[in-house]
Amino acid sequence: MRFSQSRIIMSKDFKTFRRKKNILYSTFVVPFAVSFLLPAVVWYSDHYGKNGGISAAELPVILPAFTFLYLVLAGFIPVTIASYSLVGEKVEKSLEPLLATPTTDSEILLGKGIAAFLPAIGVILSGATIFMGLMDLVTHDTLGYYFFPNWNAATVIFLMVPLGALMSVEWNVFVSSRVSDVRIAQQVGALTLLPLAGIYIGGEINLIPLGDPNNLLIIAGALAVVDLLFFYLVQATFQREEILTKWR
Repeated sequence: MRFSQSRIIMSKDFKTFRRKKNILYSTFVVPFAVSFLLPAVVWYSDHYGKNGGISAAELPVILPAFTFLYLVLAGFIPVTIASYSLVGEKVEKSLEPLLATPTTDSEILLGKGIAAFLPAIGVILSGATIFMGLMDLVTHDTLGYYFFPNWNAATVIFLMVPLGALMSVEWNVFVSSRVSDVRIAQQVGALTLLPLAGIYIGGEINLIPLGDPNNLLIIAGALAVVDLLFFYLVQATFQREEILTKWR
């Protein structure tokens, strides 16, 4: 495999994404909005909520669940980018020239995968940094110490988020290679959010203690297995001849 070819495809996708306002909005607005709104909600609760806001006993339970929300975002953010990577180009008649080149399937998939993966990871890391800094300012007086950074947050942000983003990218590239409508690709691609959102809700109601590092490692292991399965699924089902001849 020639990484230089994948880099060319990646650069081309970056240029395309910058021209698409809906992709830019879905990539940047949501994670940064979450990063400011969550600390704002906790601050408002402390200053104007009933019973003195969130107690020092409740915060260590709630904050890990808030951190886990960035894993949910890792499943959401690549949906628009990765689903557009193939079917969007097909709609705009720019995919056929790429598939007609001597570039291999692996080089195409790698270039498009990186183009969807890097923006998602970049905005999530930036948003998480803002979130942790603001949340420490908001909760320090209640807790008496700075809650972030900690090992659980590092596990989520630096281990689970990349695994979740990779899962979303792989699934959405697969879906994008099988359908011929952008909206359908995005709707089916968003299915990866369901298990992640379910775990997040379980953490919010304390059904799944997300502050337990063992639980986080189990979830990370499950994500790694799914990533591996999706990798083989994408490799096995991507057929450029079928895309060229049947997408009409």
